[in-house]
Amino acid sequence: MSLESVKRQFKEENLGLKVMEMGQSTATVELAAEAIGVEPGQIAKTMALGLKDRNILIVSKGDAKIDNRKYKDYFKTKAKMLTGEEVLEITGHPIGGVCPFGLKKSMEVYLDNSLKQYDYVYPAGGAPNAAVKITLNELQNVTQGIWVDVCK
Repeated sequence: MSLESVKRQFKEENLGLKVMEMGQSTATVELAAEAIGVEPGQIAKTMALGLKDRNILIVSKGDAKIDNRKYKDYFKTKAKMLTGEEVLEITGHPIGGVCPFGLKKSMEVYLDNSLKQYDYVYPAGGAPNAAVKITLNELQNVTQGIWVDVCK
């Protein structure tokens, strides 16, 4: 269970983070922003992409999009989004609940600079009705995330 893997990581690592479970869907940026009561940019969108030799996660502000030129300059390849089936297999999380926590397999996590305009962001929590309030420092520490500039 994806939601449980996120809660387990938070407990095992004594992170003090809580998963907010909503009575409504948070499966899209718009739904999550409405449910939490924040602007769409404050939702930390987690995207799973495939490189030639590995799969990665990029976390960006909710209303950002991959900038193909910046992405190719940094990763030396075109951006290739993984399918829903691949995402579930690799992360253990369903589409709408994908997050950089409680991952089924260890993955490199990249944090886009677009997040830096916020003190707190809200990534999903492993389910399409869950989110986590987290500071940028906590997000970087928990995910061992690498800051990049690949979105517009």
